[in-house]
Amino acid sequence: MGKITTHILDTASGKPAAGIRIILSRSDDDEILTDTLTNADGRCDAPLLSGKELTPGRYRIDFHVGSYFATSKAASDDISFLNVVPVEFGINDAGAHYHIPLLISPYGYSTYRGS
Repeated sequence: MGKITTHILDTASGKPAAGIRIILSRSDDDEILTDTLTNADGRCDAPLLSGKELTPGRYRIDFHVGSYFATSKAASDDISFLNVVPVEFGINDAGAHYHIPLLISPYGYSTYRGS
């Protein structure tokens, strides 16, 4: 069964990033498919999308990191440099596992297709 999962690690603190809002949508029509928060382990309690709902196409995950940095005081600025990190990606095989991790710091981020 195919699925989309994610996790977020705060590379500045070396810890998982808890309490970050994540919105998964289809890129072509902005239909929101999932709206959730990361848990204490920086992960979501369930896949963002799985099963029959996962179809080939373009998707976007919006990671709302601004409020996380504002409350963590990781950055010394009043307004966080990063607010929403959008990651657009394509799915060709609806039966595959697409893991989209996000590595964040107050002033940068990185992502990749994980396993």
